[in-house]
Amino acid sequence: MNAAHIPADPTVAAAAPGAAGALPSWQRTSQGISLVRHAPPPRPILVHADPDDLSLDLARTALVVIDMQNDFCHCDGWFGAKGIDVSPMRAPIPVLQDVLPAWRASGAPVVWVNWGIRPDLANLSPTIRFKGKRSAEDIGYGEPLPARDSRALVEGDWGAAVIDELPMDAGDLVVHKHRLSGFPDSELDSVLRQRGITTLVFAGINTDRCVFSTLQDAGFLGYDCLLLADACGTPSPEYVTRAIHFLVQQLHGFVIGSTALLPALAAAPAPAHPSFLKESA
Repeated sequence: MNAAHIPADPTVAAAAPGAAGALPSWQRTSQGISLVRHAPPPRPILVHADPDDLSLDLARTALVVIDMQNDFCHCDGWFGAKGIDVSPMRAPIPVLQDVLPAWRASGAPVVWVNWGIRPDLANLSPTIRFKGKRSAEDIGYGEPLPARDSRALVEGDWGAAVIDELPMDAGDLVVHKHRLSGFPDSELDSVLRQRGITTLVFAGINTDRCVFSTLQDAGFLGYDCLLLADACGTPSPEYVTRAIHFLVQQLHGFVIGSTALLPALAAAPAPAHPSFLKESA
């Protein structure tokens, strides 16, 4: 068999070339199994940013939306039950309501990274448990909420669900985490790498906590990172957000806004294989 060229068997259905959001597949040919993984053609868009404009390849880019969940964004959720004003966590909602449909229409994948802990807290460290419950009267991870039949951030409960204002699409991917960062002890990295993703656009909450932690780890793992600033929120003081933006621009990637991203998405080239972009993990 000629290793340099494996002709396809026309009687055997072959997998389509890979695309962002589609899982790679082997192909059965008349001469055996082909392990060649076809790269999707680039689909570049130009995003105007400060100080430099950025070219992104939608064929290898994912939008990562972090922690837009009832327990953080709904007044009956965990934060609301703690007496925390949830309006900063709700600030990204209208921006994401514009960005998500445009992003999906471009054919690039959406990845929701959400807290989703075990009911027995068996894999939560003492640090995490203490920071979530600092007094006997406080509500900690996994404990019942007073206004809902739900436990704080337990996977499958109401509190851990994405808020109703941001409906998920059947083709979206979901990864559950139990750390500030979405990468440690989760399948996030393998889900992204199996789809050939190299660039991540980050949105969600909180800017200085889970979003920044996940963005940092993504950079450490070799991903190109962009922070979609107006699609993020935090209850921390404004100077904290400014510091995060500075650190991202200085060390980890780029900061962009939806007013620059949306026109670029509208002008994006069509995906080569739209049916394969709906394949989920």
